[in-house]
Amino acid sequence: MTETQHGPAAIRLDVWLWAARFFRTRSLAKHAVETGKVEMGGQRPKSSRAVRIGDALRVQRGEEIFEIGVRGLSDTRGPAGVAQALYEETDASRRAREEQRLQRAAARDGYLPPEHKPDKRARRLIRALGDIDAL
Repeated sequence: MTETQHGPAAIRLDVWLWAARFFRTRSLAKHAVETGKVEMGGQRPKSSRAVRIGDALRVQRGEEIFEIGVRGLSDTRGPAGVAQALYEETDASRRAREEQRLQRAAARDGYLPPEHKPDKRARRLIRALGDIDAL
């Protein structure tokens, strides 16, 4: 790895994703890269690929998709504020994530959890309804 006066010139992709707090552990970051959840410049990279300032990444974490540009490099995991300074998310990505969040909230809106556990009669009815699919 080459060094400049202000720090490293490039860092492994899985280490950077961990330091930028996209994944809780480096092994989770490595697994995400290997399973195609991370794209770099429109291609599937290896976890050892070098990340440099200015690279464009697309990171899928659960249902969220982040389209980001690398603004800084770090191989140590710090506070969230420092980690967020390592990348810049595009406006389109931010809007798309917000719309998806609102859609998920709207889908949950009609659901009301039961006030109490089902009694013996209700459990029998639930079990009977479950058996309908077996026909």
